[in-house]
Amino acid sequence: MAKSLVDKPGEVSVSQTEEGNVVTLSLHVAQEDIGKVIGKQGRIAKSIRNVVKAAAVHQNKRVIIEIT
Repeated sequence: MAKSLVDKPGEVSVSQTEEGNVVTLSLHVAQEDIGKVIGKQGRIAKSIRNVVKAAAVHQNKRVIIEIT
């Protein structure tokens, strides 16, 4: 999803760490694209988090997304 939002899709990467039932996803984008991923008042970031959390519920996981 993030690659379609940014100007430099080649610089988008995701890393994952898992501790118990908590999964932390770190979304890395180019410095000038952070605002595009976060969106006005954080709406796009919130939407991305909601989609990922909805998918994680089926696996009884808690997901944290960090945008860096």
